[in-house]
Amino acid sequence: VQLQASGGGLVQAGGSLRLSCAASGETVNLSDMGWFRQIPGKEREFVAAINWRRGITNYADFVKGRFTLSKYTARNTAYLQMNSLKSEDTAVYYCAATGPGSDLRIRPDYWGQGTLVTVSS
Repeated sequence: VQLQASGGGLVQAGGSLRLSCAASGETVNLSDMGWFRQIPGKEREFVAAINWRRGITNYADFVKGRFTLSKYTARNTAYLQMNSLKSEDTAVYYCAATGPGSDLRIRPDYWGQGTLVTVSS
């Protein structure tokens, strides 16, 4: 499975961005898709995940109520809508996915390239 992330950029605090993650290859066995982020000088951290079949979402506490993860199954694409962005959301965001039996929050099976989100205050 290959993951292609897009949608990062520069936005003012309080603004919005939408990230996309498009999967290709052996997508028939996708279990979960989601996002991590890495703030400069810190470890990569979990942001959000969505179960590919059931659509159930899971969010890190620091994005609840601000970020929404959705999917467009026919396009094998997940979207992370980020609203009310804060300067502390500035990070490189990485798309990730798992196959059957894996836990995306613990160890994704697949990674996309990062996309930089910069929130100016």
